[in-house]
Amino acid sequence: MTLRRILHIDMDAFFASVEQRDHPEWSGRPLIVAGAPQARGVVAAASYEARAFGIRSAMASAAAERLCPHLIRVPPRHERYREISREIQDLFRDYTDLLEPIALDECFLDLSEYCLQKRLPLSRVAREIKTRIRQQTGLTASAGGASNKLLAKIASDLKKPDGLVVVAPSQVEAFLAPLPVERIWGIGPVMAGRLHSLGIRTIGELAARSPAWLELTFGRQGLEMGLLARGLDERPVVPWREPRSLSAENTFARDVRVPQIVLEEIAAQAEEVARRLKGHEVVGRTVTLKLRYADFTTITRSRTSRRPIETAGQIKALATRLLSRTEFPQRPVRLVGVGVSGLLDRLRPVQLELFDHEE
Repeated sequence: MTLRRILHIDMDAFFASVEQRDHPEWSGRPLIVAGAPQARGVVAAASYEARAFGIRSAMASAAAERLCPHLIRVPPRHERYREISREIQDLFRDYTDLLEPIALDECFLDLSEYCLQKRLPLSRVAREIKTRIRQQTGLTASAGGASNKLLAKIASDLKKPDGLVVVAPSQVEAFLAPLPVERIWGIGPVMAGRLHSLGIRTIGELAARSPAWLELTFGRQGLEMGLLARGLDERPVVPWREPRSLSAENTFARDVRVPQIVLEEIAAQAEEVARRLKGHEVVGRTVTLKLRYADFTTITRSRTSRRPIETAGQIKALATRLLSRTEFPQRPVRLVGVGVSGLLDRLRPVQLELFDHEE
């Protein structure tokens, strides 16, 4: 099988960097892109100067301003960020049409064909792309290169800002082993907590567990985590298409009737779906819970909210409420799935309804 050359590009503090570029008087100063404190706004992006004060994305803007009284706060300009994101993606198409945007500031590129045709190493092509981004937009990007998406994504996070890490196939085990399990895409706080309770804190410790043990403990998700911990990821770079719904599901190795296990699974899937909603720049209206009982009967329960759905907390709360309308735990389950549909552009005004609807 031909070795793939996958690059993950992650723009550095993208929204904040665009504002500093467009307003040179703000360059080098602590800045956040956020809603107004009186409107309970949250930080969408923080410049690296602001991060030095402990300010992070998703923090309340009022809390951010307490940490740094001379902080510059600017409202988000999403159309401007989209304009520049499209400009950067047009640059990527000089190298490949196999682009998978994860968000306005993140994208996977499959450069396998380009590298083979030009007889160039991935590291050289990555440096060229980073240089062109800086020259064309005045912005910096961090990049990770490897033989698959998992490794490329992890690599791009390690030397921000303006970093470049390329992982050779012979380096995969040594590269992954010391990193925390949370670095694996899809392992959120809930699953990380379960792993920690079992003495598994690093990717190397996870990779050392047998597939049989992982399946027995975590079901199919355990097998998938084991493969990823060994640096194995066959997922292709998939050009973006407008989704109608976003969902996650998991089949357990055996029938489950313990509520805590199902609730933890719902929480983990809520985190995954919320991450994907953010990546697609959409919000949803309807949460659906899917269960497959031990006799393989499959049922779904849905709830349409009068408010836009976008956070893991919202999804988890609605899915948990839907769980109470099923025959679980009286009937054990083999599969659990959580999805969000009725997707709308995150910036599009939403007509709020007076009541929620359940099916």
